[in-house]
Amino acid sequence: MNIHEYQAKDILKRYGVRIQEGIVAETPEEAVAAAKRLTEETGTGWHVIKAQIHAGGRGKGGGVKLAKNLEQVKEIAGQILGMQLITHQTGPEGKKVNKVLVAQDVYYPGDSEPKEYYVSILLDRAKGQNVIMASTEGGMDIEEVAEHTPEKIFKEWIDPAVGLRPFQANKIAFAFGLQGEAFKEFVKFLNSLYNAYVDTDASMFEINPVLKTSDNKILAVDGKVDLDDNALFRHKDLADLRDLAEEDPLEVEASKSNLNYVKLDGNVGCMVNGAGLAMATMDIIKLSGGEPANFLDVGGGANAQTVEAGFRLILQDPNVKAILINIFGGIVRCDRVANGVVEAYKNIGTINVPIIVRLQGTNAEEGARIIDESGLKVYSAVLLKDAAQKVKDVLAEMA
Repeated sequence: MNIHEYQAKDILKRYGVRIQEGIVAETPEEAVAAAKRLTEETGTGWHVIKAQIHAGGRGKGGGVKLAKNLEQVKEIAGQILGMQLITHQTGPEGKKVNKVLVAQDVYYPGDSEPKEYYVSILLDRAKGQNVIMASTEGGMDIEEVAEHTPEKIFKEWIDPAVGLRPFQANKIAFAFGLQGEAFKEFVKFLNSLYNAYVDTDASMFEINPVLKTSDNKILAVDGKVDLDDNALFRHKDLADLRDLAEEDPLEVEASKSNLNYVKLDGNVGCMVNGAGLAMATMDIIKLSGGEPANFLDVGGGANAQTVEAGFRLILQDPNVKAILINIFGGIVRCDRVANGVVEAYKNIGTINVPIIVRLQGTNAEEGARIIDESGLKVYSAVLLKDAAQKVKDVLAEMA
């Protein structure tokens, strides 16, 4: 689950991570009030207005701007709020900005030049360990750094049974060339960051940039946090941070039915039980000359209710010209799935696209018989190649 920058910073601050202070606002008037309050609390004279959407690259898209007085705070907030912000992570459709973060200016003059770094923590599944990725090239897209100067990215693997050791935090601080007070500040920063990552069951923490200020403080100027959906039952307070306005409406609807759904741009809808089988099914659709319109995993316990919910999701996509249902009956019996398909078809009413149902496993033959004798515009298949051929034939007829 993705959360906003201001929410991520609230979590970080709770664990003792020094952050760029800020206050969220939903109107230009609220932004001005937030700026006044920040000036009172932090002494900042200038303010940074930052669009709050679930995507990176906001600055390049015009979603992060500096205001040097209250008039500019109101003007800039008014420009950003309501805009359709397009970044390299939003796609061409962009995302509407409903909130801005009014943040303190932390790039003030002092005894030394401010310096930006990159730090992220995530799970390295291949090694079964957490890994800290760090770079002296903060403020840049890490993908660009990896492509053009990969030698400037270094990694430190953390055994989750042991945790972050002092020498490992020191090692990264040395790699950044930090000394004196900045060195101590960074070690404290990194330990607090790692504790937050572990305690919240996060999938990723990314701080870009981590800033060494002109007076040698270390703080998070930005914060991206991905939380593990499967662990949210342990964190009711974090689950409440979900912003449904930032998510695809179909994916929100799918989550209510406990379906794993991701909308794609193709013309063949697919419904499968199991993520691996879903990936194979999308490959089959491609090989048959079609394009997958979605990823939809109904899970191992597919029944009439989940099948009907899946149908309704797929049929909301006007680009879908055919539907391929690919079920392996291991836990679930194929005849039950077949009855669920027939029942869902009748409950929904008119379905104007052909449906191919491939059933394999327990009671597969009985499931195919139920489909064939239903009298509905549903085609059964047992082998995957047969299902692919039927998809190809259907698309050819419609061409």
